[in-house]
Amino acid sequence: MFRAILFDFNGVLVDDEPIHLELFQKVLAEEEIELSSESYYAHYLGFDDRGCFQAVLEAAGSPVSPDRVSRLIARKSAYYHARIRQQGFPTFPGAAELITSTAAAGLTLGVVSGALRDEVEGALEQLGLRDRFKTLVTAEDVDAGKPDPEGYRRGLENLNALPPLPMRLIHPHEVIAIEDSPAGLAAAAACGMSTLGVAQTYPAAELKAADQIVDSIAELNLAKLQSLFSGST
Repeated sequence: MFRAILFDFNGVLVDDEPIHLELFQKVLAEEEIELSSESYYAHYLGFDDRGCFQAVLEAAGSPVSPDRVSRLIARKSAYYHARIRQQGFPTFPGAAELITSTAAAGLTLGVVSGALRDEVEGALEQLGLRDRFKTLVTAEDVDAGKPDPEGYRRGLENLNALPPLPMRLIHPHEVIAIEDSPAGLAAAAACGMSTLGVAQTYPAAELKAADQIVDSIAELNLAKLQSLFSGST
C-alpha cells in the first residue's frame, strides 16, 4: 500500500498553465521571439522556466547565456506575481479536499515541481494547506528539470530525511506521483514510483505511460486512490 504522495503543482493543483503560456509569450515577444501556443504545448510544457527559455532561444537561433536566461526568468516572475496579486492563484476544484483528506489519513505529502518556490509557497498558503506538506522540491532545488528524475529523487530523500522521520523508510513503490504531463510521469517512473496521470492539461491518450489515469483531480479522494493502487505493496 502507498504511504506518500508527491504532487506536481502547475496543471495538477493550480490551474495556471494558460497564465504561464501568456507570460512566456509576453517576455519572448519583448525579445522579438514568437512562441505559439501549439509549439508550447507540444514541446515546452513540461519544462521549468529555465529549461523553457533556454530551449526556445536555442530553437530561434537566439543567443543563450545564463545571465540572459536569468533575466528572462526574473521578468516573467515579476509579471506572474503581479497577475496573482490581482486575481489570486486559480486552483483546481477538489485539490484542497484531496490534500486535506490524504494528510488527515496519515499519508506523507510533498510537491515536486518546476515552478519557483515562492509560487508554490504562495498557492499553498492561499489554500491554508502549507503545513500539510513535508517537502517542496522546486525549480531552485534541482539542476535539471523534468523529465530528468532529479526532482523526484530529491523528493523521496526528503520524505525520509526530514523530521518527523518515518517509522521505516518510504520506498519508491510506496509513493504515488500525481502528474499532468508526459515529462513529469517519466521523471517519477524513472525513480520507481507509481504514477497517476490527470488529464487536465494533456489528453488522456498522451498520458498512457501512467499506471493509472483520471480526467481531473476532482475525481480523486482517498478511497479512489486506494482502489486505483490496491496492488501497490
